[in-house]
Amino acid sequence: MLSPDSIAFLKRLLDAAGPSGFEAPAARVWRDEARTVAAVIGDVAGNSVATVNPGAPITVMLAGHIDEIGVIVTWIDDDGFAWIGPIGGWDPQVLVGQRIRFAGREGDVIGVVGRKPIHLIKQDARDKAVKFEDLWVDVGARSRDDAERLLAVGDPGVIDTRVVELPGGRIVSRAIDDRIGAFIVLEALRRYAARPGVATVAAVATTQEEIGYHGGGALIAAQRIGPAMAIAVDVTHATDHPGSEKKESGDHRLGGGPVLARGSIISPVVFGILRDAATRLSIPCTVQAAGRETSTDADAIHLARQGIATALVSVPNRYMHSPGEMVSLEDIDRTADLLAEACRAVTPDTDFTQR
Repeated sequence: MLSPDSIAFLKRLLDAAGPSGFEAPAARVWRDEARTVAAVIGDVAGNSVATVNPGAPITVMLAGHIDEIGVIVTWIDDDGFAWIGPIGGWDPQVLVGQRIRFAGREGDVIGVVGRKPIHLIKQDARDKAVKFEDLWVDVGARSRDDAERLLAVGDPGVIDTRVVELPGGRIVSRAIDDRIGAFIVLEALRRYAARPGVATVAAVATTQEEIGYHGGGALIAAQRIGPAMAIAVDVTHATDHPGSEKKESGDHRLGGGPVLARGSIISPVVFGILRDAATRLSIPCTVQAAGRETSTDADAIHLARQGIATALVSVPNRYMHSPGEMVSLEDIDRTADLLAEACRAVTPDTDFTQR
């Protein structure tokens, strides 16, 4: 069960701003909490690493990326309007009418996303999807000089929303993907530390996952740590809402437990360790097929060094890459338990080569 202190930390973490490449505010929140559990270090890529039981003959890495999608100032015009581009994968439709919180030179700067009002849009254009280049942000400036006292080209921003708790043990945040994974790996580390196995376990809040498939912080962390086994923790699409297609994505429900990936880059040995741990703890799980890449940190981690036995565990998430992503607290709690138990199953004699 998640403690009140853990839930309070989760809210602080989700509300901190941290788009890809600008994760420092969220990473500071994570490291402050991690120091209550273990020794913590950072690296030049912005990764944060907390380690329990250091010096053991075998190491497990738990990775959840701490970055979120965001926007970046690309131009400030003569009238003081800020024009923006995407950080990560956006549907621009969700930005219309939102407030943006920029990390300005003197602190947070709030602006509103502007668009031509519906009354002034010609009839034949009303049904067309809005594009990034159609949107600007109004920070209340009267001129470029006014705006540039607050903002500069290259300043990042996020949608200015806060965590909301809903009935049924559900929470909503713009940063569930994948701040929730960073939370879970630290919560799992806390539970492992309370009843440790024989392995060293390193929980990593990784960076830059949302901006492409170059490996980001996860590859750098895996190269540095050199684990025998790694588990990436991310979100996957919940398919329990109207319009979802189960034959394409599977049946993954909020409250239905963690989702175990099974497929081409997933170590069958680590998949088996997770499946057996779920059975021992009576944790409900679903399985998601991944015939190629997973589009998560697992894709980079499994190729690090001489190859790392890697698995992916995901939390069902509704409304991904929107201001209102939604997950179940029960799924978060079960996933942390599952990871801690899987780590306890690893010993120096564990053979990660499929025979």
